[in-house]
Amino acid sequence: MTATVQAAGTVRPASTVRRRIRPVRIILGLLGIVVALVWAFPVYWMLNSALLPNVVLQSSTPTWLPFGGSFDNFAAVFAGGTFLPALGMSTAIAGITVVFCLFFAFLGALAISRFRFRGRTGFVLAVLLIQMLPAEGLFIAQYKLMGSLNLLNSIVGVSVIYIAAVVPFTIWMLRGFVAGVPADLEEAAMIDGLSRTQAFLRITFPLLAPGLVASGVYAFLQAWNEFTVALVLLQDNSSQTLPLWLRGFIQASASRATDWGQVMAASTLVAIPVIIFFLIVQGRMTSGLVSGAVKG
Repeated sequence: MTATVQAAGTVRPASTVRRRIRPVRIILGLLGIVVALVWAFPVYWMLNSALLPNVVLQSSTPTWLPFGGSFDNFAAVFAGGTFLPALGMSTAIAGITVVFCLFFAFLGALAISRFRFRGRTGFVLAVLLIQMLPAEGLFIAQYKLMGSLNLLNSIVGVSVIYIAAVVPFTIWMLRGFVAGVPADLEEAAMIDGLSRTQAFLRITFPLLAPGLVASGVYAFLQAWNEFTVALVLLQDNSSQTLPLWLRGFIQASASRATDWGQVMAASTLVAIPVIIFFLIVQGRMTSGLVSGAVKG
């Protein structure tokens, strides 16, 4: 007969233990479901409102299900002709930011994790101190710098500022991943006949891929959702990122009484690329976050 032996030496049937543990698991499972529903409800309500006409949304009785809804709000957003240019602007800026941010941050993380050099401590402290600078205090300097370089209202100008803002924290993130891969692996591969470069590319780099994905997600979100820097540097209506476009869309709607159906449709369109991006990288991002927590 299966039994459970306690520390005091008494014997208690395993079925009794299971009966005591099972209600706790059920309660925790129900609590997890409730929390998940609370988190998911704003997203559902945004999508639900996007499918309903403004007359229904203005009713005092909420409509919980979009029965009888349509895609007219989405059609109205596309009919304006400004969404796709803003989408292209945001995609280009986010892509450039992610690529160059990962490149520079990866080199910086390798330097401070694998090498001992003069000024290493000062470099690490500088990376941390840069994060403490308020972004608002740099707006004037950034505007004058980009203006002197004729990079206002351009993808390159905004991308440079984003890269400079995101690289320090990304270096700090990648440092934990690089430190978590033992240098002995490369040395063993070099003993087997590989060069240092070959050992790094074949052994170390694949192990760092989850960390690069996790850091890339952070850089992507910072560039995709950033509003204030874009508001300062992109003042031309023809050069707007999606956050600026959404603000302008809401302001234009407010001038004729806010059409919340169209606003919610526009918000949904802004969120869709982020959801697709997460679905693509979510597997490696999860493993990267876990592995980065092992050693820092």
